[in-house]
Amino acid sequence: MGALIWTLIIGLVIGAIAKLLMPGKDPGGCIITMLLGIAGAFIAGYLGRALHWYQPGQPAGFIASIIGAMILLLIYRLIIGRKS
Repeated sequence: MGALIWTLIIGLVIGAIAKLLMPGKDPGGCIITMLLGIAGAFIAGYLGRALHWYQPGQPAGFIASIIGAMILLLIYRLIIGRKS
């Protein structure tokens, strides 16, 4: 339960950092970016546990979460950019 709450809190911060690190205009606002940050933290944690970088129940690291959020932000830009 603690890992879940930690991932949610870190995900909000990670989303903001990912947006700052990725140049260009985002099709979504701050809320979308924060949600992508949370999803990036969850994905980084899942992949880290699958690759045995993290123990079960252990949240993803800060750098891995940023990378996960940046990848999701890039995918989001590509998908939304095509619809526009």
